[in-house]
Amino acid sequence: MVFQARLIKFDYMNFLRSFILFLIVGFFCSASLPTAPNLNEEINWVSFEEAVSLNKKNPRMIIIDLYTDWCGWCKKMDNDTYSRTEIIKYVNEKFYAVKFDAEGSEEVNFNGYTFKFIPSGRKGYHELAAALTKNQLSYPTTVFMNEEFQIIQPVPGYLDAPTFDTIVKYMGERKYKNTPWEEFQKTYQSAL
Repeated sequence: MVFQARLIKFDYMNFLRSFILFLIVGFFCSASLPTAPNLNEEINWVSFEEAVSLNKKNPRMIIIDLYTDWCGWCKKMDNDTYSRTEIIKYVNEKFYAVKFDAEGSEEVNFNGYTFKFIPSGRKGYHELAAALTKNQLSYPTTVFMNEEFQIIQPVPGYLDAPTFDTIVKYMGERKYKNTPWEEFQKTYQSAL
């Protein structure tokens, strides 16, 4: 059997046309994604004490993101959930958002008590994080509080954007007051 070498001509103009078409299609496809992460906007995160102060002037519900610096799922939630335009707008409109390091050492004064860092094990924990989660520490945990700083519900674990959207609407629209969660889930469809 004899192999024959074939010369393949490189058609530069066809390549250029195909490449430009590829770029145009890629641009329009990416521009049409309605829930892509938004790099220009972000949630207006405040400290717990700032939320208390702001709440005195203009009462709102509070959402607290309990995280640690070593938590991979916390970082994923920051990148995939808290960066969504729809979530940013809704949280900023309805809540005071607190990002709280559950292993942070900064003291927090609230309701006449000073919450402190407690050394324990390899690292430790913050008393406020333990109080907010009813001593069920896991990261991330999203805690919802009403305007009177009463805990409505801590929600442990990573929440993808559609799941978070459903929960935050349930809380933000105050459906939790008179609609069972199971019923709300059946009737609400996240657009994310």
